[in-house]
Amino acid sequence: MRVLVVILALLAALPLRAEEVVAGLSQDRVSLTVNFEGSDILIFGAVRREAPLPEDSALDVVVAVEGPPMAAVIWRKARRAGIWVNTERQDVRAAPSFYAVAATEPLRDILSPEADLEYRISTRLAIFEARGTIDARDPAAFTEALIRIREREGLYQTHDAAVDLQRDTLFSTRITLPKTIVEGRYAARIFLLRDGNVIDEFETFIDVRKAVLERWLFNLAYEQPALYGLMALALAVFFGWGASALFRLLQ
Repeated sequence: MRVLVVILALLAALPLRAEEVVAGLSQDRVSLTVNFEGSDILIFGAVRREAPLPEDSALDVVVAVEGPPMAAVIWRKARRAGIWVNTERQDVRAAPSFYAVAATEPLRDILSPEADLEYRISTRLAIFEARGTIDARDPAAFTEALIRIREREGLYQTHDAAVDLQRDTLFSTRITLPKTIVEGRYAARIFLLRDGNVIDEFETFIDVRKAVLERWLFNLAYEQPALYGLMALALAVFFGWGASALFRLLQ
């Protein structure tokens, strides 16, 4: 009995979280079909409070969507004897296949380096470098090169002032998944910030999967390539013959 009283007293002494984020998605499943051209995900939510709204600091919201991690190899080319050749490499152990971050203000203005290091919010810190297999003298330059390449492909996105925050309570933003995304589980993380520090975090997930027909063809091509080739040849012959027959009928 005495132990129970002590536990209850300790729980009562714990501070309540002054502000807590609750959020949702317009869709939590995306199907990769033959005609898939990308998808817009609306991320929205609200801030629940157990105390009056603080007046001495501004509230900011950051939304980050991260795709399945994948290894990557980055090469630096140099001109040798008039020929461009690979000279240095950087192995990246687990770079997100997709990464988008949106915030109420530019990230550098609202997020402290310490909080960024702890939660890995910025694109650069979302990439884990394989330090054990470095051949490059400046690995940071290779990381920046990977970010630039994937930004051009639309796979890495940074949206400053893209989160709409109404009355420090309701927020929303849109993240575009391009047509080149890979299937897997995408994590959507929402952060509440004050004075550069994260005061609360919420996480939910988006399942990106190939449609039934696309998945069957994909598995067939990789697991039974000979059968896939024969089927493709048969279809080519069938449609070629059909087109020829139709052309003769129209003459």
